[in-house]
Amino acid sequence: QVQLVESGGGLVQAGGSLRLSCVASGRTFSSYAMGWFRQAPGKEREFVAAISWTSTYYADSVKGRFTISRDNAKNTVYLQMNSLKPEDTAVYYCAATPTRLGYNKRVAATTTTYDSWGQGTQVTVSS
Repeated sequence: QVQLVESGGGLVQAGGSLRLSCVASGRTFSSYAMGWFRQAPGKEREFVAAISWTSTYYADSVKGRFTISRDNAKNTVYLQMNSLKPEDTAVYYCAATPTRLGYNKRVAATTTTYDSWGQGTQVTVSS
């Protein structure tokens, strides 16, 4: 497992942008696939995006608006969020897994694929 710390959340107006960061501990960051999930009050945790060594995966609800990227030299994964909507309001969690994610997003989108989770960062989008 790795230790994960998210940052970058906050309050933004609809149509605005935020960039979330997740810093991982350890020297094997490049061998992990990384994911972002979110959880709104009263709802289940849902998949947002993931990145492996060669591929990226997105939930349909964020495709074209959010971009996931990673900097292995900084042990950091990012989530650039543009054109934010009030329905994007949630606590956003970073997650890590040594599992290969495959060619479709089914594995990437499953919470049980990941064995390390951050504490979460709040994103609030006002209308």
